[in-house]
Amino acid sequence: MYILGIDTSCDDTSAAVVEDGRRVLSSVVHSQIKLHHPHGGVVPELASREHIRNVVPVVQEALKRADLQVKDIDGFAVTVGPGLIGSLLVGLYYVKALSYVSGSPFTAVNHLEGHILSIFLEDDPPPFPFLCLTVSGGHTNL
Repeated sequence: MYILGIDTSCDDTSAAVVEDGRRVLSSVVHSQIKLHHPHGGVVPELASREHIRNVVPVVQEALKRADLQVKDIDGFAVTVGPGLIGSLLVGLYYVKALSYVSGSPFTAVNHLEGHILSIFLEDDPPPFPFLCLTVSGGHTNL
């Protein structure tokens, strides 16, 4: 089973293809650091506009590196929060369109839960329950 995940929650446009829930076939990130540096921080409107420009080529590159096409994808995952609303909407609506045209389902992913649960991509993940500290912009939790 192939899952294409997309994250546009803040200022990076990211896409990855995962096989069978564990094997990362590709991971592509387009950083916006240079765009926002002159402003001293992330400018939400600029971030969302940059995602609009980059989401298609980032996804195409992720599929290319995985040697797959959209028709091969069994499901999509997309970050729906927390994050910058304009940026989140770019990823969400792009995935909804991919889901519609391909007939494959999509699932909404919490950004912080995604960070936490990514540990299960490792060969020897911790057993439940486990303690985790997430430090992600304005959303820090223990």
